[in-house]
Amino acid sequence: MAVTTLIGFAIFTTAVAQTVDKAVPPGSDETAKTKLLEAGAKVLQGNQPLDSMDVYLVGFHPMKDDPEHQMEAHHFCNQVNQDFAQCVLFDGNEAGSNLNGVEYIISQSLFDELPDDEKKYWHPHNGEILSGQLIAPGIPDVAEKQLMKDKMNSYGKTWHFWQSAAFGMTADKLPLGEPMLAWSFNRDGEAIQALIEQRDQRLGVRTDETRDKRRDLVELAKPQSGVDALKDAFSHPTSAIPGVTDQDHGTSP
Repeated sequence: MAVTTLIGFAIFTTAVAQTVDKAVPPGSDETAKTKLLEAGAKVLQGNQPLDSMDVYLVGFHPMKDDPEHQMEAHHFCNQVNQDFAQCVLFDGNEAGSNLNGVEYIISQSLFDELPDDEKKYWHPHNGEILSGQLIAPGIPDVAEKQLMKDKMNSYGKTWHFWQSAAFGMTADKLPLGEPMLAWSFNRDGEAIQALIEQRDQRLGVRTDETRDKRRDLVELAKPQSGVDALKDAFSHPTSAIPGVTDQDHGTSP
């Protein structure tokens, strides 16, 4: 069975507990007429673009211009081909979760073809994978491991439109302000530890155990652009993740 099939199967058969406080948009309750229209649309209209969103990932994003602004991100993705995936981002995985962003994922080969002034928008993924922070909950370990192996050396371009449930911050009731370019965590100590611990407890996972299971993926890691983008952005010490290096500056001390 293909990895993406396994993931899609897990989404619709595995109930994962999720109880994050998040924004509740203001507005009146739906009218009976609106509910009737929704019911009719469900029967008569197609939902094909969303049907293909069968890859489910959970990770964490700091905002590139404000790295202390960090959030848990639930990705529902369509693997368009081996080199390109597109994801819609939510602040949870249960009914009532808010759509608060999008992410496009490309392979190293596609990234290398981008013009230099475009590359500054794309964050590297090796740190997310090798740290154990990026997970695909609910699928067998062997399938998750293969998924992460396929994503080694890839890049993501992520925009968040809504501060709907940012950790330690007051949520906005509606999507306000300009889109925020998100980045990735590439050093130990960059992500707020309590943010990781809350996710792990809620989903019943262990980031440290996941990291141990992926140690053999280090040998696949190539230096990536943008690894050191947030290296000096924190007032507290951070340290290198084995295998996660910046292609311009070598191994980070």
